[in-house]
Amino acid sequence: MRTTLNRVTAIAAATAATLAPLTLPAQAAEPAAAVAAANAAGERAWSGAWAAAVQRPSPGGMPGGTNWSESGFAGHSIRQVVRLSTGGAKLRIRLSNRYGTTPLQVTGVSIAKSGDGAEVRPATLRPVTFSHARGTVIPAGQEAVSDAVHLRTDALDQVSVTLYVKGRTGPATFHDIASATSYRARGDHRFDPRAKAFTETSSSWYYLTGVDVLGGPGSVVTFGDSVTDGTGSTQDANNRYPDQLAERLAASGRKLGVLNAGISGNRVLNDSSCFGEKAIARFQRDVLDRPGVRSVIVMEGINDITYPLMDSPCSTPNPTVTAEQIIEGHRALIQAARAKGVKVVGGTIMPFKGNPWFYPEDNARTLAMEKTRDAVNQWIRTGGEYDAVVDFERVLADPADGDRLRPEYNTRDGQEGDWLHPNDAGLDAMAKAVDLAAL
Repeated sequence: MRTTLNRVTAIAAATAATLAPLTLPAQAAEPAAAVAAANAAGERAWSGAWAAAVQRPSPGGMPGGTNWSESGFAGHSIRQVVRLSTGGAKLRIRLSNRYGTTPLQVTGVSIAKSGDGAEVRPATLRPVTFSHARGTVIPAGQEAVSDAVHLRTDALDQVSVTLYVKGRTGPATFHDIASATSYRARGDHRFDPRAKAFTETSSSWYYLTGVDVLGGPGSVVTFGDSVTDGTGSTQDANNRYPDQLAERLAASGRKLGVLNAGISGNRVLNDSSCFGEKAIARFQRDVLDRPGVRSVIVMEGINDITYPLMDSPCSTPNPTVTAEQIIEGHRALIQAARAKGVKVVGGTIMPFKGNPWFYPEDNARTLAMEKTRDAVNQWIRTGGEYDAVVDFERVLADPADGDRLRPEYNTRDGQEGDWLHPNDAGLDAMAKAVDLAAL
């Protein structure tokens, strides 16, 4: 019997065929006015402390999970727990209605330091305002940045953001695989410190796309697909590789924030109706538009290589791509980062031999995919175009078979994994492979 993770790809491949192609409102291509204004007015004073890359509403990719994105909310409080990678004297939040088709009316928001589960610490509860108003209306395709909240935080503090929406929202902009529990209650429970009313749970994040803190030297963004996103890491344990990188930085005394811009199933060159816009399209929003970004770690390309084996609404279009095409995509990311003065670190693409969906056997097609991955990795290592390199493949590969994960990184609760997504120990090895001086 394989773990739940073994079925993630299968569920993605079988996601309902009724999903429409991705269509964005025209204004969604640019940051919202509130975001642009915040960026122009003293943005250097702010650093990103937590982030999630948003996706269009979809059934999601985790079997057995509860996903509220397609149905949306009506008269609900949504409490979401996130861990900050760095702290400060004040903070602010970012909300997104990027994939909404109507204006999103947020009745009110609170923030507090987290307790157990849906509980929060009463003495830390604070209202969150937008242009000094209790609520805000976010136009379809846009974002909103809150006012500063006086709540001192430290690195690795957990905070709970509670949104209350009185009316119907319609389908919700969200982040699918959060590897964290979100909570829902009927009615307005923004200032209720107890967990009792929050009787429903989900493993996704909704509308919340960032928490910034005042001060600090800036942040590093980790940009990629499911391995960066944390698919397969222990639920609610903050063991994604960016989380463990944040722990290393905190232990070293550096106040650098770490932002996770991974989306499970994401690709460099093609959009997906389920797994986000292609990397070269979302890089500006998910990396360069974040406050205080000084560096980015890019690890992406495995899904470009393997999706030609899949045939579902989530994976199409799925043309066969060459190593040269993936490299050109990476070059576009490098050029965009350099144009903003952001240091860019290349991460080699993970081994995947043995994955039951992408690597059914050592046939000619599979061997061709391996040659593509090897060529991209060789360019990342030796091409000299990235400012620095972190060799994730060599850290995680089995010494006896360089195309396969180490067995100790492929077990969860005594069961065999999917030979693609590392367990917590493997994710920790990834975090330890990053040279902190390169950030």
